[in-house]
Amino acid sequence: MTLSDKHIRLIQATPNDFGTVTGLLEQAGLHTSSVTPDGSTYWIAYLDGQPGGCIGLEHGQGVSLIRSTAVLPDFRSHGLGRALVLSALTHASLRGDHTVYLFSSEAGDYWKRFGFGPSTAAEIEAALPEAPQVQSGVMRGWIKEEQVWKRELLQVGAQG
Repeated sequence: MTLSDKHIRLIQATPNDFGTVTGLLEQAGLHTSSVTPDGSTYWIAYLDGQPGGCIGLEHGQGVSLIRSTAVLPDFRSHGLGRALVLSALTHASLRGDHTVYLFSSEAGDYWKRFGFGPSTAAEIEAALPEAPQVQSGVMRGWIKEEQVWKRELLQVGAQG
């Protein structure tokens, strides 16, 4: 089977899908303690009918935070990660966000491909104080050690 024979499908997760989301994150070795459907949007990527990846977007006022991005090893190099990121960025743009943030100490080069550049913990704390992942970082003390990234989004109707 060639890459073109593969079928990718993205679904927006409902609260009933959160077992799949947390299962994917646990298989990828990521923490799930602050993962919640409240104030967030998550997507699950399926490859040939099998869940292989997910991404979340926590919402603030005019900003969002990408979190819980994972593609399982057997599902990589098929475009799932790219599809998930572009879906999250499109959703953020359509909801009117001007900026999207994320935490990533290990995958900076990956995020640079999508137009992200370095930011600071102070900036994300000010922009998204109610976001579960930001609150977790502040409460547990890891936020100052984590690399923050941001991408400015074009506003609908903006000249450019």
